[in-house]
Amino acid sequence: MNKYRRTHTTVSLLNYHFVFCPRYRRKIFLRADVEERFKEWVQAVCKELQIQIIAIECDKDHTHLFLNALPSLSPADIMAKIKGVTSRKLREEFPHLAHLQSLWTRSYFVSTAGNVSSETIKRYVENQKKRN
Repeated sequence: MNKYRRTHTTVSLLNYHFVFCPRYRRKIFLRADVEERFKEWVQAVCKELQIQIIAIECDKDHTHLFLNALPSLSPADIMAKIKGVTSRKLREEFPHLAHLQSLWTRSYFVSTAGNVSSETIKRYVENQKKRN
């Protein structure tokens, strides 16, 4: 979970906690088959984008994703792709969702999380000149 990821040009540890809801807080996840397919589509999108899923869980009217991403993807890019694919696929697959123009609200919550606290980083940066 807290391992640094390396590419040819970067070393990073970017963990994001996302929370988002269906439009009008519809309780779409009361049906287990909708939740199962949602999770499958999220896994497919994440695999394509090289995003590691740390945790994924759904409540009746919202979902939590805890993801580890590379720095080439912004949180907005991640949400756009996940919401776009899952909205389209779920509305195609489930007739009771087909009438909806879009499945998700435009808004979402995102927070970063790593293996070092913000206070630790702040102290490290502030003490850089004092090291000599």
